[in-house]
Amino acid sequence: MPTVAPLDLDGHILAVEFLGDVPFFANANGTVHRLDGGEKVSEAHQGGMLTCIRDPYSESLISGGEDGKVLRIGADASVSEIASAPRKWISQVAAGPQGAIAYSYGKSTFVRLSNGETKEFSEERTVEGLAFAPKGLRIAAARYNGVSLHWVATSAKPVDLEWKGAHTGVTFSPEGNFLVTTMQENALHGWKLEVKSNNEPRHMRMTGYPAKVKSLSWSPKGKWLASSGAPAAIVWPFQGKDGPMGKAPLELGTRANIMATAVKFHPAEDILAIGFIDGMILAVRLADSKEALIRRPGKGAITSMSWSKNGKLLAFASEAGDCGVVDISA
Repeated sequence: MPTVAPLDLDGHILAVEFLGDVPFFANANGTVHRLDGGEKVSEAHQGGMLTCIRDPYSESLISGGEDGKVLRIGADASVSEIASAPRKWISQVAAGPQGAIAYSYGKSTFVRLSNGETKEFSEERTVEGLAFAPKGLRIAAARYNGVSLHWVATSAKPVDLEWKGAHTGVTFSPEGNFLVTTMQENALHGWKLEVKSNNEPRHMRMTGYPAKVKSLSWSPKGKWLASSGAPAAIVWPFQGKDGPMGKAPLELGTRANIMATAVKFHPAEDILAIGFIDGMILAVRLADSKEALIRRPGKGAITSMSWSKNGKLLAFASEAGDCGVVDISA
């Protein structure tokens, strides 16, 4: 059985991410806790934190808060301000190539470049999700009735990917060939992004969830997309050129009527960590659906999980503050 080092925090933990070998826990109260030879706390946002992500291009976190600030939190726990929008709530942030950082409030997306220049992109509806494409400086903004794709460095018109309904989050596949949104209804929607500009993007409807999808994770090479929102992890196949169109997903870690609330792929292998509403965590191997119990049920629903770079440690966070780090090599 893997060994669990528990960490009890007060409040709702939004996210956990590793910077180097140190797990950082982002608390909705505005603080960041790190386990580095004992628990250490950094003050980040006044009034509360709304979002926190790992910058995939640097050893740092990017966060947004009720104080209108966008912050970078370094591996040394240093806190620096990237942008400020007084009296606005920053609930969406994204980190892109070349040091670009995006954030949004209201109907506008702002992209701050590494030279300090900021570009604004306006939508007709409120921006609900942001993601940078893995190739080229391009930002996707999820909104009501679809997604807008903007090239940051040019004044070219955005590409509008339309689909009726409220799109609440957005992600690109690791290769950039597909774009998938979470929706207000219990569904995902996807587009195959054609290279040729005269081709219409093809739609992918991923429906049948009993609850809203709040967690997504791509496998390292982008062959699979795992999702929460059911009493199992729903894992869609993206190996073929048309993605999951016409194919059934895998259902991993099925637990009767207990919902999966968080999913996270291992950094090197096709192994998926699945966190549930009762605090339990399973690891499942895709090749044969073999399950391993990582953590027994706890106090609150699992809100976030993160693997260390070598894949031997799994940090987890919950909405009740009962967190921890699992050593799966033990």
